[in-house]
Amino acid sequence: VLLEAQKELVDYKGLGISVLEMSHRSSDFTKILNTTENLMRELLNIPDNYKVIFLQGGGSGQFSAVPLNLIGLKEGRQADYVVTGGWSAKAAKEAEKYAKVNIVHPKLGTYTNASYVYYCANETVHGVEFDFVPDVKGAVLVCDMSSNFLSKPVDVSKFGVIFAGAQKNVGCAGVTVVIIREDLLGFALKECPVVLDYKTQAANSSLYNTPPCYSIYIMGLVLEWIKNNGGAAAMDKLSLIKSQMIYDIIDKSNGFYTCPVERKNRSRMNVPFRIGSVKGDEALEKKFLEKAVELNMISLKGHRSVGGIRASLYNAVTVEDVQKLATFMRSFMQMHQS
Repeated sequence: VLLEAQKELVDYKGLGISVLEMSHRSSDFTKILNTTENLMRELLNIPDNYKVIFLQGGGSGQFSAVPLNLIGLKEGRQADYVVTGGWSAKAAKEAEKYAKVNIVHPKLGTYTNASYVYYCANETVHGVEFDFVPDVKGAVLVCDMSSNFLSKPVDVSKFGVIFAGAQKNVGCAGVTVVIIREDLLGFALKECPVVLDYKTQAANSSLYNTPPCYSIYIMGLVLEWIKNNGGAAAMDKLSLIKSQMIYDIIDKSNGFYTCPVERKNRSRMNVPFRIGSVKGDEALEKKFLEKAVELNMISLKGHRSVGGIRASLYNAVTVEDVQKLATFMRSFMQMHQS
């Protein structure tokens, strides 16, 4: 993908200009936008009664956009949030500005009063991933899929809204994709900023304001790569192979490595672990990170809120990359295990 982008950076398909210079209202950019949307629809088998829009503001922008667009679906202005980690907690806190927020269990019997039910499919910081879609008994289901988007097949028809920042699995920072069922458009609060209004953006094919053109172009290249490599089902198989490789080392290390997440809730995308003890030996973890950098393995430091180590195994990370990490983890353990 990067080589393709490099090749086309200065001169896109013989036009003599870069995508970075292109007018967002030109026919050439419209082709890029349509190609990206069509690939997305094909890879996720998105039904015809869903709109696909490309927005700015990242996942955090959607923490505001979701309640602003959907809380008006019911008069009570209530929303049910399943909180499983840092990102769903932030989303719930933001929604409190516009609605009464109820913190609920994903296997609750009924969600009758809620305008929508919200959850985060994969919590990157805490390494927790849903292996099921909550049955919300006909309520509108909203999902933040930013960190496991297109890492496995998804039945889009079970959701009212799916959103995902591109930068984990489907591109670079700058663009957020929103997939929304058409009957949910048109309920935005009057306070909703126009750039976050789903109906306005859908009616204008994501061109109401200048979109993040280059980020959309890169997303198109990544979607093409996913398609050529077997689609979401193939990404799922690879994700299981990669994550299992690391979890196996952790589980067979006699406590040298420990993962705080229960096995049934473990993420295929983000593997958090401590070294030396359950709470972590900071000196040992520092040594691990320093040695990893020497071996050209970067970004393994855990999130500042939880510490430790975190291996992120997104779609672009290869099995070979993970094998190198696994080999390093084994050798580090042999060297330091008492």
